[in-house]
Amino acid sequence: MKAYDVIIKPILSEKSYADIANKKYTFLVAKNTNKIEVRQAVEEIFGVKVASVNIANINGKLKRQGKTQGYTSDYKKAYVTLTADSKAIEFFESLS
Repeated sequence: MKAYDVIIKPILSEKSYADIANKKYTFLVAKNTNKIEVRQAVEEIFGVKVASVNIANINGKLKRQGKTQGYTSDYKKAYVTLTADSKAIEFFESLS
């Protein structure tokens, strides 16, 4: 897999904004990736050094609209922590 196929998009939520100062970033990743592929993709795309990667599989939630109901899509989320001497990711710098 190419690096841009692994990282789909950043997840920008209240919790992820709080961790940007600690060099922790949250990404939506492809469902069939592992920690090693995520680490290599982040290092290649952003040119940083990754200290650790944690991954969570998120199950879809039940949503209802009147009598109709269904589930939202399942997805995989990666929490990436950079090393202390690594530079910050420029994309997130403008957000914090």
